[in-house]
Amino acid sequence: MSETAHHAPQQASRHPYRRPKDAAALILIDRSAATPRVLLGKRHDKVVFMPGKFVFPGGSVETTDNKVPVAAPIPKELEANLLKGSPKTHSSRARSLALAAIREACEETGLCLGRKPEGAVAKLTGAWQPFSDAGLLPDPSSLHLIARAITPPGYVRRFDTRFFSADASAIAHRVDGVIHPDAELVELAWIEMDAKPLADLHPITRSVLGELEKRLAAGPLRHDADLPFFRFYGGKMHRDVFPGVA
Repeated sequence: MSETAHHAPQQASRHPYRRPKDAAALILIDRSAATPRVLLGKRHDKVVFMPGKFVFPGGSVETTDNKVPVAAPIPKELEANLLKGSPKTHSSRARSLALAAIREACEETGLCLGRKPEGAVAKLTGAWQPFSDAGLLPDPSSLHLIARAITPPGYVRRFDTRFFSADASAIAHRVDGVIHPDAELVELAWIEMDAKPLADLHPITRSVLGELEKRLAAGPLRHDADLPFFRFYGGKMHRDVFPGVA
């Protein structure tokens, strides 16, 4: 099923065609109060892509994301959901996407989703080092796919982004000092789901928040829920829907 989305690209034809890069974003949900809250970060005013906007922590997939050991594998249902839509996604890429969401959240917010393994902790380096320093391995087992969106042509950066969600209770480690005036994210804000939306939200961010709100209103997150896919074709932005995997 497809329907026209109400957010046409604002920068169309401003830049030459660029192939979208695989990317992942993580929506952390705090359910400790009656009204769920989600975490958004304000991007630095001088970054190239979406400067000054409130976004979910996220970024491009890196080669190390498919090689890092994990505390638990991604659920088979999540992997199947990640394979839906076009361009096609391979199984190894599905794993990379889930882990990229966890890595980017830890890098950009200092909040790391992990678990202590039964055996010895592998020594991780680079962006993954905070996990092994805390005696953890990344844990993608609690992730759910909420939406997929491809940046329209004409933007200075283009991403094929998968938006994952996880409960804030899955945060196993916090790295201090990540948010500061010179960082990529200069501010973090926990926003109530039914609050008035922030002014500095990109239309896709706002749309994904709306999809999450509908999912949460229906009860606990499930892998068999419909999956919206926002993409530009035929001169318009469309919202296609794929059935989730039971």
